Amino acid sequence: MAEYVPIGDAGDAARLIAFGMRPRLLPTRDLAYLELVKRYGEDETFRDLVEAVAAGLGLAVLAVEVRTGAVLAAMTGSLFEVRIDEYARRAAFRERRDVEKTLHGLIHLAVAALAFPRPDDLANDAYVGRVSVEQVDGVVREASRLLEERAVAAEANNDPLDDAPELERTWRVYARRAAAGVSRSGSLARDATRSMITKAMKFLAEHGFLVARGDEGGGTFATTPRYQVQVRELAAEGAFAELLALGVVAVTDPTGTLHVLGDTL
Repeated sequence: MAEYVPIGDAGDAARLIAFGMRPRLLPTRDLAYLELVKRYGEDETFRDLVEAVAAGLGLAVLAVEVRTGAVLAAMTGSLFEVRIDEYARRAAFRERRDVEKTLHGLIHLAVAALAFPRPDDLANDAYVGRVSVEQVDGVVREASRLLEERAVAAEANNDPLDDAPELERTWRVYARRAAAGVSRSGSLARDATRSMITKAMKFLAEHGFLVARGDEGGGTFATTPRYQVQVRELAAEGAFAELLALGVVAVTDPTGTLHVLGDTL
């Protein structure tokens, strides 16, 4: 990239990043946004400038496309990073804070695994996953059951549970939580697992990753291209592969309708 950067170009780069910070806005709905996205794809110098400005703000550029818009991810320590501590701060902490944070992380992991259970789903730009609160709860509970069996077998073989994968150390907490419960005010208890899942999926919808599908039953969401880009990054994580390896996520319809093994829906 040239040493001299026109002020106008720097402003355009910042403007593209600003558009990316509005996750529910797509380039097809804003002509200025669309022009900047096209420029990013055609002008290498401008692309380098956008990525440099983003990095200076503590952001990584994951994708800039017409179908997704500018997809950004906060780097560790960035001002824009949403820490799990902050995300879960309004939850009812019956457990130790670190355990509660792990539960919220496990739920987000299950949503992603249900949304894109196969490598081809992440590679196919036309793929749309559909996920419901009930499905996510069923997957995590089935995973908990399988992990319990693995833990019992490990203990029988004198294999210390502390050496087991992270998911094996959290199954007990999730399994003993009620799927649904009522608070004193009559609303769904905040520490019920389906309440936690609903919060997670609404959070993803607010950030442009899921879209509520009221026509398909309560608590059902469809994935967006932005979420597909994000999950491609997540798929490299060991915990994601570990959850899929348990075999509790099944695909019943190649168009993206998913269900839990044993589910009758």
